Amino acid sequence: MKSREECYELLSEYTKKESLIKHALSVEAAMKAYARRLGGDEAEWGNVGLLHDFDYEKYPTLDDHPMRGAEILEERGYPRHWIKAILGHAHHTGVERDTPMAKALFAVDELCGLVTAVAYVRPSRKVADVKVKSVKKKMKDKAFAAAVSRDDIRNGAEDLGVELDEHIQVVIEAMQSVADDLGL
Repeated sequence: MKSREECYELLSEYTKKESLIKHALSVEAAMKAYARRLGGDEAEWGNVGLLHDFDYEKYPTLDDHPMRGAEILEERGYPRHWIKAILGHAHHTGVERDTPMAKALFAVDELCGLVTAVAYVRPSRKVADVKVKSVKKKMKDKAFAAAVSRDDIRNGAEDLGVELDEHIQVVIEAMQSVADDLGL
């Protein structure tokens, strides 16, 4: 297995934008939370979360992301099941999400972005002040964080077999655990 340090080095090699690094850190934390809940390997699931968008800054188009990243991961000897989970987090790849890890990655990706956006509009700008009710209210406002797929959030929770409120709470708490690293 690749270490977190190796994964973070790869992320840093391809990703320079602070916002994308912070997104990777939030997804890493959420993946670790779901690993604990679902009996997965916390380090492994966290690494997959950390790497899921590592290629996005360099290869942002649907034609390239995450396929180019998958090629890089394969060339560098990353585990095949990690690569499959990362490919599965994007609808357009057609890769089935057939493991708890892959389902969790899909479920937390968009939600981490939405929770971040909700934190930014709080007077404190802190994830500690984000509540499930606030996230659900912002989900209804299609103009708020318009790029975030509400369907992916709902479908991801359903695929995991978790109620939406519980899913949102898990992600909020995970992000709260790394709030300093996220600047939130």
